[in-house]
Amino acid sequence: MTNIEFPGFVSLTIAIVVFFIGAGLNGRIAALRQWNIPEAVTGGLLAALTTLLAYRVLGIAISFDLAARDLLLLYFFTGIGLNARLADLIAGGKPLLILLGLTLIYLVIQNLIAAGSTAALGMPEGMTVLVGSASLIGGHGTTIAWAPILAERFGLTNAMEIGVAAATLGLVIASLVGGPVAGLLIARYQLKGPDAAPSIGLGDDDVIEDDLNHITLLRTILVLNVAVLIGYTVDELLADLGFRLPLFVACLLSAIVLTNVIPRIMPTLFWPTRTRALALVSDLSLSIFLAMSLMSMQLWTLGGLGPSLLLILALQTVAAIAYILFVVFPLMGRNYDAAVIAGGFSGISLGATPTAIANMTAITKLHGAAPMAFIILPLVSAFFIDIANAFAIGFLVN
Repeated sequence: MTNIEFPGFVSLTIAIVVFFIGAGLNGRIAALRQWNIPEAVTGGLLAALTTLLAYRVLGIAISFDLAARDLLLLYFFTGIGLNARLADLIAGGKPLLILLGLTLIYLVIQNLIAAGSTAALGMPEGMTVLVGSASLIGGHGTTIAWAPILAERFGLTNAMEIGVAAATLGLVIASLVGGPVAGLLIARYQLKGPDAAPSIGLGDDDVIEDDLNHITLLRTILVLNVAVLIGYTVDELLADLGFRLPLFVACLLSAIVLTNVIPRIMPTLFWPTRTRALALVSDLSLSIFLAMSLMSMQLWTLGGLGPSLLLILALQTVAAIAYILFVVFPLMGRNYDAAVIAGGFSGISLGATPTAIANMTAITKLHGAAPMAFIILPLVSAFFIDIANAFAIGFLVN
């Protein structure tokens, strides 16, 4: 077996190529566009299948240095925060609380499905966490953090492998089901968004206007960098106080504060909120982040998954789709924003927040803007639910 690891700059370059391959396929295959599959998902999955083929046929294990991916994640969530005006947050109060309540309820449902399934199938104690909210709602980061604890507590020597495998499959499923679910709801209820610029990215038919140039782009990147640096400081302060949250949460919160303070005290200063430059940088960051995440999946590690684990993940997928269609969409209002949130909820329930946002971005590029969805969903999935999930996992472990 030969191991090949591509360094950071090469990995970033490959990710850009992977994105363009996905964009080309989406442009040629109408079904991918109709199902709202993000370009990065199309290209990333194809790249992951290619590395799987290299492993199986040539005996080459390919891996990537993902340092650039982590920075892109910070850029993306900081951009979300810079778009969160106080008036929008106040307006989103009720929908935010409803979505938070629905997500907390599903957190319990997901762990009940995991507990019932593992008990019925006679799987080892401790598996409940790994096929429940730790790997699915929590994603890879939460899984990696809790796997050593589970291994020690329950004697699961392969806890890391099982958890990462479940999180990986959840990410793939979330990337594939969110767009079609939202598309189904939009078509069935004949919904359409307003004629406004999308919060992330430019519409497929948009042209480059004078307000989008190298000056506005560099100003936007400067504001993003300052917000990220402040986010690092906030993260360290929170850690000193005993609060351990993902770094991007601190960057998101810092950006929200900045975007509601700086324009008020310095009204003549350029600020990128709701500008085309910020939308473009956010789209770029998210697209390359997702391409790198998917192309780096080592699918050959899933070969040891038993039928029991696959059955549980199938049950979790069916439950998530049913919950989205019959609970989330109706209670969020049965309108266009609710359909976009329904598409993103697959990322909350099965994948990760960037997957949710990628799904929503693909939907809004085709059907119209949904700014409220892009404000409340990241707050729920990137902040509140992380805290609740930590308590839920701790309860299950103990």
